[in-house]
Amino acid sequence: MKRIALFLATNLAIVLVLSISMRLLGVEPYLNEQGLNLNALLIFAAVMGFGGAFISLAISKWSAKTAVGAQVIDAPRTPTERWLVETVKRQAQAAGIGMPEVAIYGAPEVNAFATGMNKNNALVAVSSGLLQTMDKAEAEAVLAHKVSHIANGDMVTLALIQGVVNTFVLFLSRVIGHTVDRVIFRNERGHGPAFWISVIVAELVLGILASIIVMWFSRQREFRADAGGARLAGRGKMIAALEKLGLAAGQPPLPDKMAAFGIAGAQGLGFKRLFMTHPPLAERIAALRRPG
Repeated sequence: MKRIALFLATNLAIVLVLSISMRLLGVEPYLNEQGLNLNALLIFAAVMGFGGAFISLAISKWSAKTAVGAQVIDAPRTPTERWLVETVKRQAQAAGIGMPEVAIYGAPEVNAFATGMNKNNALVAVSSGLLQTMDKAEAEAVLAHKVSHIANGDMVTLALIQGVVNTFVLFLSRVIGHTVDRVIFRNERGHGPAFWISVIVAELVLGILASIIVMWFSRQREFRADAGGARLAGRGKMIAALEKLGLAAGQPPLPDKMAAFGIAGAQGLGFKRLFMTHPPLAERIAALRRPG
């Protein structure tokens, strides 16, 4: 789960910084004496939106390692470290991707994550809690799940989806701000404070609604990664790993900004389900048990 939450938080921060910087520098190509130039606004929104998403993707390994204090295994010193590196290497070869960096980070929760800009320059990290709680067969399945995320190109796809979402949020928020400024406040020249206040409010509201799309993709990718993990490590091992995660569900949750990076996410009912990064473990296990 940790991967997506940190990616989204970084993306939002970058887009806000870019937007504020453009405002302070007076670079607003979508504004003219008549108001909004929609063609220029769409281009501006696309550059800003995709720029934020791909900058987030480019620094995803660094930001993830920094956030959890992950220590990359450059030269294995213990049997556990050697097993981790050898297992990931074997799975990466089977999946047809380059060897990812392998890391361990100190945390009591049972968790792991994978991130990186492309399939041949990625990172797989596991928590010390996972290594203490799971046996090798279960841990192997978790690693296979993460390698499958890399092989499926989930982070690149997420960046593309986030870029599209960012573009529409930036575009629509400024259209809303312009409408409020002209229709409600009757400002006929330029844009007053109402425009920028409305833009900020609209960005926040639209950003929350747009996250539903990103979370839907996140849930779908988990089923695909589970299936990939089952192919690499074995269906029985993948099911056993998910069942072990269910037993560990009573642990204190991860911080919100890290919640979407791990192997299992917080559960929710009703409206909350729309914002879940992961499907319920029971649904994931049932999908693996279905024949075919």
